[in-house]
Amino acid sequence: MAGPKAGSKIKIYSYKHNGQLHRVWENSLVLKGTESIVIAANDKTGVIESDGRTWVTREPAICYFHSSFWFNIIGMLRTDGIYYYCNIGSPFVYDAEALKYIDYDLDVKVYPDMTFDILDEDEYEEHKAQMNYPVIIDRILHKNLDYLLRWIRQRQGPFSPDFIDGWYERYLTYR
Repeated sequence: MAGPKAGSKIKIYSYKHNGQLHRVWENSLVLKGTESIVIAANDKTGVIESDGRTWVTREPAICYFHSSFWFNIIGMLRTDGIYYYCNIGSPFVYDAEALKYIDYDLDVKVYPDMTFDILDEDEYEEHKAQMNYPVIIDRILHKNLDYLLRWIRQRQGPFSPDFIDGWYERYLTYR
C-alpha cells in the first residue's frame, strides 16, 4: 500500500488497544509520504478527543511516523526551542480515510536541551491490565521505548539538528 502523497492533507487517527477511537487530528499536510515513512506538518489544527471535546494545537508541529517503529514523534516549534512529544504506539497504517495507529499510553516529552521525561507509566500499567495487552506487545513496546531513548540521546532521526527546522521550512513553502 502506498503512503499519502506529498502536498495532500490527511487526518490522523489514534486508537486504543481495544479498538476505541482515542483522538483525531483534523488537518495535517503531508511533506513526505512513502510506504514506510510519513512526515506531516500542522499548525493550529483541530483535535477531537474520544469524549467529543475539541481543542486546537497552539504551534506548528512536524509529525514523524515510521512503519517499522512502535513510536511516533511530534516536534513542536515554540519560541524557546523545539519540544518533542513521542507516543509509544503501533506502526502506522494509511488508508483512504486517514493515517492510523494504536496509542499505547507511554509517552516521552523531550525538551529543547534534549533532557526528557517518560510520562503516563501508571496509565500504561492500568490499560495493560484492563485491555489484556499480550506479553509480546509489552516486550515490543519496551524495546521500542529503549530504541527511542537511544535516538534521543544520540540525536538521531527527528532529534538530529536541523531535522524539524528543515521540514518546517518545506512546510512554509506550501502555505
